[in-house]
Amino acid sequence: MTIEGEKQPDLPISDRPSSAEAEELEGGERGAGADEQETQEAARTELQQLKEAARFATPERAVAVLEALLFAAEKPLDLATLEEVTQFSRELLESALAGLQTAYAAGTGGVALIDLGGRWQLRTEPQTGAYVRRLLQVKPLRLTRAALETLAIIAYRQPITRPEMEDLRGVDCGAVTKALLERKLIRILGKKDEPGRPLIYGTTKEFLELFNLRDLTQLPTLREFQELSEESRRIVEGEAETPVAAGLSELAADPVVEERIVQATAESESALAQLESAMERADESAKSTATVLAPPAPPEPPKAE
Repeated sequence: MTIEGEKQPDLPISDRPSSAEAEELEGGERGAGADEQETQEAARTELQQLKEAARFATPERAVAVLEALLFAAEKPLDLATLEEVTQFSRELLESALAGLQTAYAAGTGGVALIDLGGRWQLRTEPQTGAYVRRLLQVKPLRLTRAALETLAIIAYRQPITRPEMEDLRGVDCGAVTKALLERKLIRILGKKDEPGRPLIYGTTKEFLELFNLRDLTQLPTLREFQELSEESRRIVEGEAETPVAAGLSELAADPVVEERIVQATAESESALAQLESAMERADESAKSTATVLAPPAPPEPPKAE
């Protein structure tokens, strides 16, 4: 603690900064302040230059500037941001965006200008997606057949418990359920009001996004789901390289493998039939319950003459 008026002890000579060090420290502080001031001055000068350039900007120049900004931006840009960066008028920006839209709407290039609710972004065309994924080494989400079967059961029968899934599939679903939870395709909705209080599961918004669905009403029927799976498998096998296709043919020609394929197909069709049967029984039970809870009104007695 320092007492006012008390003489402070002198620092040892070894701890005192030399005159050269003191001048260096003072010069460094002045240098940092000068650098910051120069940076601010440069920013003000650049802003004035942009404002001056914006006064004489032609529509063609505005289109070129916007295209460069949209190309460099990692996120969609709104008009307010574009107006602040370019110093262009709102009318000039809107005209430039309309010009860019017209240029990209031809559909002859691999890039499109997308309006995301008032925000704009350049995106690759869907037709070029396979090439972009190959360049960036982006792996598409792949699900095993067991995961697809379990996910289909949950999607069509939700809310559903794990024992109910296992009853329909005939196998343990613990590992598959955990994997679907980790991929955020399903979620825990709560606990069922029955002995043991088992967890009940349902699908998520990520599930809808993955399968490009607006809501669950757009789900295909179970038969359509099976046909889609078979069609996808045929497409994959047709697009595979020749050595892979040949290897699959040789593998399928193996009597043991062929027997396993036939057995797996039969089990899949059986599981599908059981699932449809279970859904029909559930519908019948629901109708019976509704009849019991709300029986038809008795006929009115005949009116006395």
